[in-house]
Amino acid sequence: MADPVRRVLVAGASGVIGTAAVEHFAGLSGWDVIALSRRPPVVAQGTRFDHVAADLSDPAACTVLTERLPPITHLIYAAVAEAPGLVAGWRDEALMAVNGAMFANILAPVARSGTLQHVSILQGAKAYGAHVHPVTVPLREAAPRDPHANFYWLHEDMLRETASQHGFGFTIFRPQVVLGWAPGAAMNPVAAIGAYAALCKDLGKPFALPGTSAALWEMADAGLLAQALAWAATDPAAAGENFNLTNGDVFVLRHAWPVLADMLGLPGESLAPETFSSLFSAPESQQAWSAIARRHGLIEPSLSALLGQSATYLDLLLASRIADKASPTLLSTIKLRQAGFAACRDSLESLVGQLRKMAELRLLPPLFG
Repeated sequence: MADPVRRVLVAGASGVIGTAAVEHFAGLSGWDVIALSRRPPVVAQGTRFDHVAADLSDPAACTVLTERLPPITHLIYAAVAEAPGLVAGWRDEALMAVNGAMFANILAPVARSGTLQHVSILQGAKAYGAHVHPVTVPLREAAPRDPHANFYWLHEDMLRETASQHGFGFTIFRPQVVLGWAPGAAMNPVAAIGAYAALCKDLGKPFALPGTSAALWEMADAGLLAQALAWAATDPAAAGENFNLTNGDVFVLRHAWPVLADMLGLPGESLAPETFSSLFSAPESQQAWSAIARRHGLIEPSLSALLGQSATYLDLLLASRIADKASPTLLSTIKLRQAGFAACRDSLESLVGQLRKMAELRLLPPLFG
C-alpha cells in the first residue's frame, strides 16, 4: 500500500526561507509542494511545485484559495510584512497587527479543513528582546517570554490555540541572520554582498567593506533551515517545541572579508563607500547594474528589485548599535541538537555557496573564476 501523500503549503514562498523550503521539500520523496506568494519563487530548474497567489491580508481571498486547494497536511508560514527602513516597523503596533492578521487569514481556513498535521512558523532573536535591550549570552529557549510587544507573540498564541482546537502539531524556529538566494527580500545579506561584488568588478573598484564594525554574528543557511523544517514536519521530538537554529559557528564579516575578496579576485583594502545603501542608490551603480544585467542575461534587470531592503539590513548588521552592544546576540542551539537535529554549516562556505547559487540562477553574474 502506498504511503499517504504529504502536501506542504509554503506561505511566503518567494522569500529567503520560503524559497529554500520549496526547493528542499520538492526534492523529498512523498511530498507535494504548493508555493503561496505574490510572485513565484526563484528555484532550480526542474523543481516540482505548484504556485498560487493570494493577498494574505485579505481573509476572504485566503478562504476561497484554501477551499480550492487539495488537502493540506503541512503548513510552513514564512511570510512577513516589513516597514521601509525595517527598524521602525519592529516596534510598530499597527504593523504587528497586520502580521498577526496575515497569519490568521491562512491558518484558520487550513486548520478548518481537518487534514492539517503540522505547522512551522519563524521567529528570531527579536523574540528575546535583542532589538530593545541588552540580552544574556547565550539565549536559551527555556527563558520566560520577553515582555515586549512583538507580532511573534500574536503568531505563537494563535498557533497554540488553533493547534489545541484542531489537534495538529507545531514547531517554532528562531534562526539568526539567514543566508539565502531569494531576490527582492527584506533581509538577505547575500544579495547585497553579491551585487556589490558585481559592481566592483564592473566598475573597477576595490571590494572594500563599509564601516568599521567587527560585530560577532551567528548565521543560518536557508538550506539548513529548510532541512530543519522537513525534520520538524514529521519528527515527534519537534512537536510543540521552539528551537534556536544557526549554522553552528560564529562569524565576523570583517574578518572574513579579505578571504572573500581574494576568492572573488578583487582588492579588498581601500576607501569604502559610506554604506551599502548609499552605493546602490547612486545613479552610477543603477546604470552599471542595468548594463551588467543585459550583458549576462540576468532575470532581474532592476537593482532595487533584486535587493529589496537587503542593503538596509546589511547596513544595520554592520551598524555601531550592533558592534557596540554590551554583549553579542548569541543563541544556544543545544536544545535542537539534543532533540535529534544536528546538521550544521560553515558560515563562510554558506555565504560563498549562496553567492554561487544566485549566479547559477542568473540573479547575479558569475563572480568566481
